Amino acid sequence: MKKQLLILFLFLGFINAQDVEEVVVTSSLTDQTQIDNPVHVVSKEDLANDASVSLGEALDNLLGVSNADFGSAIGQPIIRGMSGSRVKVLSNGMVVRDVSTLGPDHPNNIDLSNAEQVEVVRGPSSLLYSNGTIGGIINVVDNTIAKTDFTGTSGNFSHELQEANDGEVTTFNMQTNQSGLNISFGLSEAVFDSYEIPGGSIVHDDEHEEEGHEEGDMTVLANSDYETNNARFGVSTTGDWGHVGFSLVSREGTNGIPYHGEGHGGHDEHGDEDGDEDHDEDHEDEGHDEHEGERIFADNTSDVFTLEGSYNLNGELVKGIDFFMRSSDYSLTEQHAEEEHHDDEHHDDEEHDEDEHDEEGHEEGPTTFENEATEFGVVLDISNDNLNQKVAFNFAEEDMSIIGEEAFMNPVNSEEFTVGYYLNTKLGEFDVDFGVRLDDITRNGSVAEEHHDEDEGEEHEEEVESYDLNFSTQSYAVQFSQDWTDNLAVSVALSNVERAPGAQELFMNGPHLVTNRFEVGDVNLGTEVSNNVDFTMNYENDGAFASASFYANAVDNYIYLMDESEADHEDHEDEDHEEHHGDMIRANYLQQDAEFNGYELLVGRTIALPNGSLTVSLGQDSVIGKFNADSADESYVPRLTPKRTFIDVDYSSADYSAGISFKDVKPQYKTAMEESSTEGFMLVDMKVAKEFALSPDVGMTVSFFAKNLMDERARNHTSFVKNQVPLAGRNIGFKFNITF
Repeated sequence: MKKQLLILFLFLGFINAQDVEEVVVTSSLTDQTQIDNPVHVVSKEDLANDASVSLGEALDNLLGVSNADFGSAIGQPIIRGMSGSRVKVLSNGMVVRDVSTLGPDHPNNIDLSNAEQVEVVRGPSSLLYSNGTIGGIINVVDNTIAKTDFTGTSGNFSHELQEANDGEVTTFNMQTNQSGLNISFGLSEAVFDSYEIPGGSIVHDDEHEEEGHEEGDMTVLANSDYETNNARFGVSTTGDWGHVGFSLVSREGTNGIPYHGEGHGGHDEHGDEDGDEDHDEDHEDEGHDEHEGERIFADNTSDVFTLEGSYNLNGELVKGIDFFMRSSDYSLTEQHAEEEHHDDEHHDDEEHDEDEHDEEGHEEGPTTFENEATEFGVVLDISNDNLNQKVAFNFAEEDMSIIGEEAFMNPVNSEEFTVGYYLNTKLGEFDVDFGVRLDDITRNGSVAEEHHDEDEGEEHEEEVESYDLNFSTQSYAVQFSQDWTDNLAVSVALSNVERAPGAQELFMNGPHLVTNRFEVGDVNLGTEVSNNVDFTMNYENDGAFASASFYANAVDNYIYLMDESEADHEDHEDEDHEEHHGDMIRANYLQQDAEFNGYELLVGRTIALPNGSLTVSLGQDSVIGKFNADSADESYVPRLTPKRTFIDVDYSSADYSAGISFKDVKPQYKTAMEESSTEGFMLVDMKVAKEFALSPDVGMTVSFFAKNLMDERARNHTSFVKNQVPLAGRNIGFKFNITF
């Protein structure tokens, strides 16, 4: 508490009445300055000079944003404690429709190698772009479909090396204007071996940790490798009338799965009412040794076609129209195989005899997750001299299926129809932003139940019941902003956002081995309702800057997954449910009211030096989430992001930049019932970049970076597999980027 008061005191101490040039950022979603809105914009330069990482890890150093990793290949972002489908990932303003919500081990279908910027947006403007955005949206922007004409031919070629995983990343991008057509083309390839971890990073369970049985001799995390290949092509034409164009994006990838449950057997403990939102990690290690030496991996492919455009109508009622159509086909196949020996030094002791493998029954067949989606959208600009107004219409259809050995959900068809409205205006001394969204969502699916029928002499009789579920949701948000002085801006935001249950929360019914659970959905789940209040101050003066955000988010009917109690487990045994989920822990999707409260504080100063500038900043964020239990004992929401403190020191000049950052992650003892705590850690990162002019039209930037410079043992509490899949150790890398 003392640190929070100190930061707030420093924040207030910066406030005075001197004049200063205003520095703002711009979001591509609204084409407006967003200094008062709680938004982060990560620039192309910041992405280009740092290590190539997952989306979640790329945003993990932003206040209020954290990462739910499943190894370095997977990084699903969390905003203010909101995870999963509560945070929507967008590409150029359109929802990325992959299968990341069906498993914590599934990657977001995003390529950052050509990103112009990454935007983190909350508040009224986010309602135009996706439903259920209780946490907010993350929009990755690129110029594959150019909205303004390219000048001549330009591009870049980059190559990157990483030490901790023997990683190599090669990227080539080119854009040109030929006969009035803007043509954009890009290729990227990344190959990473299994990454190194500090000795003693893996902990099997609390009991082993107390007894000191950590695996101190393990230095490489098996099956933590991954590789990706991305290709994109875009064509557009522009004019005073607007623009129109299309793009084709194809991606292929393979990633090892560093943790995988056994499925049947090895589980003799069953938690009490643990309040676990999705999965309790305490049992996740059991049965893992059964897969030692086995290659467990996933192949993913996607093809995305996008048509988009805008027309400047300049009519009395409609000033302009934006439209898009996107068709995406995403597939991810998980499978088991005899260990592939990419690195003999690391894997010689992991050979597994195929005959023995078969005898023990550990060779599961493949499981394929697919999502075929089509989406259409139109945004009408009906602004006038006094009001900036937009009306959005959107229709999307998804066919999601899981087929194979470990299928735990029957195919689901979802349809979404949306009408949204956004307004920005001046009301007295206040800038007002208002957004409202009406969604009609239909999910068609089925649930299969197996029953043992001794009278008929049959082992199993499967009954399938189909459901046609409809959810009508209404969401709105309003924000009032005011410049109290030339240096200080204040805003208050209120929102009521509804989220319909996802396909997996409704229809899941089977073994999910990466979490060691037999997960059961509930077709009777209702919509979540988030009631959020956000107060933000932003200050800047004579090189000094500060910001403070405080929020309270009450979520009615919060959906989470809870392990069954021992009594419930015995009841299922009596009902013969053990016949099809063995000794696996059964976990059910439930609903309960929850509250999330937190803050984000930042103070800093930029100092002008003879040949450049030095910026020093101190930031801290914190979020606490609790269930509103009927009893006096309230339990915490699981996998809460621990309190974090950031210290950043950055120097920049005309052709040189350097920076060092310290991220102090506190221990997390505020845990759900039966959820294990996580020790704190300090990560030190640094990077240095130097620009060279090779010719008048060709430049090169050389950068060096170091992640986890002190080789700290670190386990991410927000991860489903924090104890089995720790963060990587020291990773030193080099990158050069040639632009022409």
